[in-house]
Amino acid sequence: MKIRNVTEADLDQIVELNQANLPAVGPTNRTQIERFVEQTHSFLVAATPDDQVGGFLVGLPPGTDYGSLNYAWFSTRYDNFIYVDRIVVGDSGQGQGTGRLLYDTFAGRGRETGADVMLAEVNVIPRNDQSLRFHERYGFVSVGEQDIDGGDKRVTMLAYRLDLQSS
Repeated sequence: MKIRNVTEADLDQIVELNQANLPAVGPTNRTQIERFVEQTHSFLVAATPDDQVGGFLVGLPPGTDYGSLNYAWFSTRYDNFIYVDRIVVGDSGQGQGTGRLLYDTFAGRGRETGADVMLAEVNVIPRNDQSLRFHERYGFVSVGEQDIDGGDKRVTMLAYRLDLQSS
């Protein structure tokens, strides 16, 4: 897969791929995806050989006007960060290194802007073992937990130090 920036032509496929991966990621719609395009640090697409969306990553910088409880949790604890709001890899990219390519590209962009840390969260209730394993292998460490959705969900808050990693 080739990693590139999102285009207008990708947006409907992104919404469809996102919704097919609930509850591992939060729900979204076209309006929210369009807003992400405007306010993200990076909105990356893993494009298949026929230029379809095989995966995507939405990354935000600090100081973004965004109503996520998880983003707010990180914002009160970190100043110089990049935040993975969501990453989704379709079936064709599972186990093919697509997630790592998306994270490597995002981390590289974070280093270019001088960010110290890349932040993300993963569900522990309901448990997302695949994502937890991926993040652990990548080098993320847990820096806390938080209940969301009235306690129906719990996430582990993860950090990956960009300033300690080689590019």
